Amino acid sequence: MEHKEFETLVKSLCEKENLPQALELLKASEDGEVSEAAESLSGQFALAEVDGAKRIYHVTVQENEQGEEQEFVEHVMDEGEDVIRFVAWFFDVMFDVKRKDTYLAAGKTYTQPKRA
Repeated sequence: MEHKEFETLVKSLCEKENLPQALELLKASEDGEVSEAAESLSGQFALAEVDGAKRIYHVTVQENEQGEEQEFVEHVMDEGEDVIRFVAWFFDVMFDVKRKDTYLAAGKTYTQPKRA
């Protein structure tokens, strides 16, 4: 995908109100790799309330070394946060695009998450 196409896609994704809407737009992408990657994420998100915040997690089940299924959970964003957080996560996880570069394409400022 050309950088200009990437920029256009990121900006249209950022116009969406929430993760489900952005994911639907990704699934409809004309870029086959992007739409396949988005399709592969269907049904893998969960919402949980933690410390009063509604958090959206990416949940996958994988086999560990012992052959047992193990659930992996990754915090993607909080409900109500700017959808750029999901968009940057998506391109980082699926295509190794640095989150900072996705924010730049969207014309937004990226700030490193605070370490706990």
